[in-house]
Amino acid sequence: MKAIVQDAYGSADVLQLRDIEKPVPGDGEVLIRVRAAGVDQGVWHLMTGMPYLLRIFGYGLKKPKVPVRGREVAGVVETVGNGVTRFQPGDEVYGTCEGSFAEYVCAKEERLALKPASLTFEQAAAVPISAVTALQAVRDSGQVAPGQKVLIIGAGGGVGSFAAQLAKAYGAEVTGVCSTAKVELVRTLGADYVIDYTQDDFASAGKHYDVILDTAGNRPLSVLRRALTPQGTLVIVGGEGGGKLTGGFERSLGAPVLSLFGSQKLKGLVSGENHPDLEYLTSLIEAGSVKPAVDKVYPLVEAPAAITYMHEARARGKVVVSV
Repeated sequence: MKAIVQDAYGSADVLQLRDIEKPVPGDGEVLIRVRAAGVDQGVWHLMTGMPYLLRIFGYGLKKPKVPVRGREVAGVVETVGNGVTRFQPGDEVYGTCEGSFAEYVCAKEERLALKPASLTFEQAAAVPISAVTALQAVRDSGQVAPGQKVLIIGAGGGVGSFAAQLAKAYGAEVTGVCSTAKVELVRTLGADYVIDYTQDDFASAGKHYDVILDTAGNRPLSVLRRALTPQGTLVIVGGEGGGKLTGGFERSLGAPVLSLFGSQKLKGLVSGENHPDLEYLTSLIEAGSVKPAVDKVYPLVEAPAAITYMHEARARGKVVVSV
């Protein structure tokens, strides 16, 4: 089968389209014929091996332990391993795995759900990591409630585009922060207000928010806290920039410490992948409350270009690889 493989950490140039052995599902695993795969920031981190903290956490010190890139998947069940009870061959599924930039991939049963019937495979592939992360930020860490004022930084990106819709679904007044090119998208997602950060500074506007979700990853905590209400909640989603060791994740590590010295709740999100959240998102998608925003779809051979486009923050919503 064909797959996007890398033998060393580096830029998109290390990725190659190759013929490799078709995987065999183990106990509790499902073999999926991949139809589409989402592109998220985690793919870029695993490709580059940056920050170094990622390598220390077991992804491979000198090269990736899993050489095939891609983690979000949508496709059709080919075969199932021993102990699998929720799926059978022919089922259309979506979820997370390791190595979805390939014609076939094995995924753990507990990380999959039946694909929403209303979505194409390309749309479904945009959901598993980004939407689950957004859900856990809005519902669990942010505990967004009806009537609250919520600010979403990076509302035009992968996680942010889902967070804006979810916050609206939970009854909040949503303000999205994005670049000029993404303003119209954020409006279509249902945001009540949109701030173009190239023109205006939300922290200097004098407005305060009950919940701030920062998915963009580079503003100082002091700036974010100024825009929070005295009892407000800040949720840091991921981290970009920063040094080679932590890569910007120091904000997520430092936020809970600062919470000990004030009334504001500052949190760094550590999201987890599971099928109950996927199934809950399916119900919201089928109800029309959430819809993936897919900017571009690349063929498998152009997966390196897809990763580059996503990482440069040009994408309006999600980028997807079609297999």
